[in-house]
Amino acid sequence: MKVGFLLLLCVCVTTFSSALYAQGLTADDFKSDRPTPRMADGHPDFSGYWKGTRDTRPVGNIAKDLSGFKLPLTPAGEAALQHNLTATIDPESLCIIGGIPRHNASGLPFEVLQGNKKIAFLYFYTYYRLIPIDPNRKHSKDPDPSFFGEELGRWEGDTLVIDSIGFKDERVWIDENANPHSDALHVVERWTRPDADHIHVETLIDDPKFYTKPFNYSRTWVLGKPDEELGEYACSENNVDKDHLGFGPGPIRPDGTRGFVEPAPAPGRSGRD
Repeated sequence: MKVGFLLLLCVCVTTFSSALYAQGLTADDFKSDRPTPRMADGHPDFSGYWKGTRDTRPVGNIAKDLSGFKLPLTPAGEAALQHNLTATIDPESLCIIGGIPRHNASGLPFEVLQGNKKIAFLYFYTYYRLIPIDPNRKHSKDPDPSFFGEELGRWEGDTLVIDSIGFKDERVWIDENANPHSDALHVVERWTRPDADHIHVETLIDDPKFYTKPFNYSRTWVLGKPDEELGEYACSENNVDKDHLGFGPGPIRPDGTRGFVEPAPAPGRSGRD
């Protein structure tokens, strides 16, 4: 059977994001005595190619730091989750930007390019976000909704704080398990680089429409090799097999990964977003 691009996307991304994990490596295996690199103004330089380790389990789950991996959903949030599970296809498989905080939970690598007044995060799917670093800049009263939100950066000592509001709430999952967010989402990321070989984020996620209380997601990545970098990626190229993608994130496979086994069950298409 001819397998089209989108089905291969699910399989290849799972395989790719598991490549480093399969080596059994954790962040502690990359212990570094090299000091944190710094910009000319003395702030840490987050530039580099960053990839995950086996410390992040389950990968792609925004609830990984919560007891029982259980998010504090409101009734509206639970209804939105059930809609995502039964009536929507993974937005990233349809070339929709994952946004934040989903990209922080991804198993895929990313790159950071840093300047004095801006910082750019470059993602595997050829998506990027460009964040101004300005302590005097304030959020707009009515920002245009976007997948990454209106992001403002500021320094608190050696910590880069990124405060984001104004997210799109339609056709978006907050992680790879179809968890939702509303237009009330507010995300605060606190990025640190404790040494040359690690980068860390503490993320506060606040969405009073869909979650009964704010919750946290933390993550550490390790520095890639000097010759590692992101390549060109075209999400919609040769998109010929999308009907093999089912609703929701798919079942747990025999090998413990999540996703559809080819061919996926073909749900009725009338309710698809």
